[in-house]
Amino acid sequence: MLSTSSSGRIRVLPGEVVSRIAAGEVVERPAAVVKELIENSVDAQSRTITVDIKDGGLAYIRVTDDGEGMSRADAPQAFERHATSKLRSDEDLWSIRTMGFRGEALPSIASVSNVRLITATQPDTVGTELHLCGGAVTQVLDAAPIVGTRIEVTDLFHHQPARKKFLKSVPTESSHITRVVQQVALAWPAVHFKLICNGQETLNYPAVATDRDRIGQ
Repeated sequence: MLSTSSSGRIRVLPGEVVSRIAAGEVVERPAAVVKELIENSVDAQSRTITVDIKDGGLAYIRVTDDGEGMSRADAPQAFERHATSKLRSDEDLWSIRTMGFRGEALPSIASVSNVRLITATQPDTVGTELHLCGGAVTQVLDAAPIVGTRIEVTDLFHHQPARKKFLKSVPTESSHITRVVQQVALAWPAVHFKLICNGQETLNYPAVATDRDRIGQ
């Protein structure tokens, strides 16, 4: 018979600890944040995706798209673990057609940074602005009803100095982000991608008709 004594060695981890452990599987460096956010933008049927970073993404990452956006009800829900618009049942696992589907990316990113999200859908007369700190929603505000989503991630790993120690120099982290944007741009030639580093535009790939055209860019 199993013992239920409270003096045992097994403990259930607090929720915030579980979230940060899960984040370690998704967010290894700033480039991983950019990759996850871009993939969400692609899944939202965006035609233009702009990535803006400062200090290799450690100080600031902003991804702006003109996709479907989220409603006031859906925006906070998107930051709950395993919350997703891409699956309804296990049957859907046999016909995945999206870049991501587990509902892990946004809560993992939010658990190790500060996040500001602005979003709206086509029918919205008022947009939604969310502020999150350490994964928790701290503010929900009205915003301009501009269709699409903008996510700003600041102070990445600010309360995880051990993880920061393993990151490379700012130029190296920036180069990882550049590679991510280039790889996604190659996969999605019909989408316009831009990358801005410390206020300077470093990549600009307007939408093209074929893979060959994108490779030429």
